[in-house]
Amino acid sequence: MNISLRKSVVVGIAGLSLAGSAAGCAPGQASGSPDASAPPPAAAGGGSYKDGTYSADGNYVSPNGNETVGVTLTLANGTVSDVQITQHPSNPNTRKFQGEFAGGIKSQIAGKSLDEIKVSKVAGSSLTSGGFNQAVQKIKSEAQA
Repeated sequence: MNISLRKSVVVGIAGLSLAGSAAGCAPGQASGSPDASAPPPAAAGGGSYKDGTYSADGNYVSPNGNETVGVTLTLANGTVSDVQITQHPSNPNTRKFQGEFAGGIKSQIAGKSLDEIKVSKVAGSSLTSGGFNQAVQKIKSEAQA
């Protein structure tokens, strides 16, 4: 057997052994496919939350200084059924971006569990999301079952 063929065989065998144990998959289960017996992501992530309406303020820093955004979430059956944003703008530019955020946030989080929510940019507003995410963390603590 020549050297280049021997290297190919060794690499091929090593590749087979890695492919067979990809991510500890059970026989017959492809890597990345959901396991029907696994708990839903919300249960694995942090727990269950009481249904109801919860409010909190979140803070963030914009080029104009410290800003605050109010968040009210309604939870039903473990998911977000409604969201309201209360704007607290310190200037016209903040008013614009908080308004855009308020107009686009519901489509990104409605129907998701509280543990799934973390936004980065909504309707062109990227800084407001920092305050929103902070408020969601406060609401998670308040809504724990």
